[in-house]
Amino acid sequence: MTARRKAIVLASCCLSLLIVSMDATIVNVAIPAIRTDLGATASQLQWVIDVYTLVLASLLMLSGAMGDRFGRRRVFQAGLVIFALGSLLCSLAPGIDALIAARFLQAIGGSMLNPVALSIISQVFTGPVERARAIGIWGAVVGISMALGPTVGGLLIHLISWRAVFWINLPICLAAIVLTAIFVPETRSATMRNIDPVGQLLAVVFLFGAVFTLIEGPALGWGNARVIAAGGVAVLAFAAFLRYESRRTDPFIDLRFFRSVPFASATVIAICAFASWGALLFMMSLYLQGARGYSAVQTGLIYLPIAVGALVFSPLSGRLVGRYGARPSLLVSGVMIAAASTVLALLPEAAPVWALMTVFAVFGIGFSMVNAPITNAAVSGMPLDRAGAASAVTSTSRQIGVSIGVALCGSVAGAALAGTGSFAASARPLWLVCVALGVVIVVLGVVSTAPRAMESARRLAPLIEGPKAAADA
Repeated sequence: MTARRKAIVLASCCLSLLIVSMDATIVNVAIPAIRTDLGATASQLQWVIDVYTLVLASLLMLSGAMGDRFGRRRVFQAGLVIFALGSLLCSLAPGIDALIAARFLQAIGGSMLNPVALSIISQVFTGPVERARAIGIWGAVVGISMALGPTVGGLLIHLISWRAVFWINLPICLAAIVLTAIFVPETRSATMRNIDPVGQLLAVVFLFGAVFTLIEGPALGWGNARVIAAGGVAVLAFAAFLRYESRRTDPFIDLRFFRSVPFASATVIAICAFASWGALLFMMSLYLQGARGYSAVQTGLIYLPIAVGALVFSPLSGRLVGRYGARPSLLVSGVMIAAASTVLALLPEAAPVWALMTVFAVFGIGFSMVNAPITNAAVSGMPLDRAGAASAVTSTSRQIGVSIGVALCGSVAGAALAGTGSFAASARPLWLVCVALGVVIVVLGVVSTAPRAMESARRLAPLIEGPKAAADA
């Protein structure tokens, strides 16, 4: 393939990443307007965000396997169509239940985009250097799109309405569909993996059960029979999932991936970083528009330092990973997230806007630095045939992180979410949790880049490629 065609393929894949990642954050700024227009409760607002991220997390692995089996371009294009249809239905939703259902459909389409697109990139950019650069750009788009979401959303809500945050997806989907049809080659995996419906179902039950417990616990009461049952079912489903998958020859998630310390650490780091990110956006959108009385566009402008930090530091993170490895980016990320969360825990109720924007800038730098190293860890050292499955695990962990972060807003800072009492005092436990998440990123950033950890990744590839490769190694 020519360099020009490769660049267009990368651009086509990044367009899909742009809309899926942006949609995970752009709706946060619209939450207060949705609450007013549709009369939604606090838990319903959490479900507007979490049903999207949970379905993404639940189906990303399935979509990666489908792309490997049925053709990556075909699955990618189908995902674009479904995502566009879901976005249209979201914009037309007459009530909160209809909006949640449309978000469910939108997420089904979204799940068919990112892991398949990253797999396409891995197949097109085969050289180690060009692949590292392409993945660096990919990781930068993740940070930039998620950071731009609140700013773009605030502007659209101010100029039109909250429904416009879904309209923006339609022309982007159309452009991606056309570019994909013309320039993206069709590829399949040489190893045809089974879909594994049992493993898929157990994963869905676990994720929805865990998040249902966190979201509905404060509203129904932690001693409520439904909450206890959901938590118990989640634990049992997780245990059954591990037992079932470990015994399959062709599992839904190849648990051997986690023998690689960098891969396992990247998964945990993604959950920590995106949990803090999801909590920040959801809670601060309600704070800025509810407790402080700012408009949607003002809220988006206050979030602007996050976008600026992402624009500057996401590409820098990709270059740092390519030249120095993952450790510098991960250390900066963890320190910045922990520092920003510490300041949020100490800020008074009526903190000046400049202080909030400074905190957002620091947090934005930390968040933007984490995407390139975790994305690179997902596919580095993995056989090309398993790129889709490996990248889907990390993409899944991102969405799980956002879901957990939003769910924690109610379970850890329920009074702040409900708007009762002092917001600063009620939200403080949530920010302390985010401090701990930043510390975990720092620790794993050191552990996962140590020589012994890198050796574990080198030992893994022959095991996944098959007995013959393992014997040759």
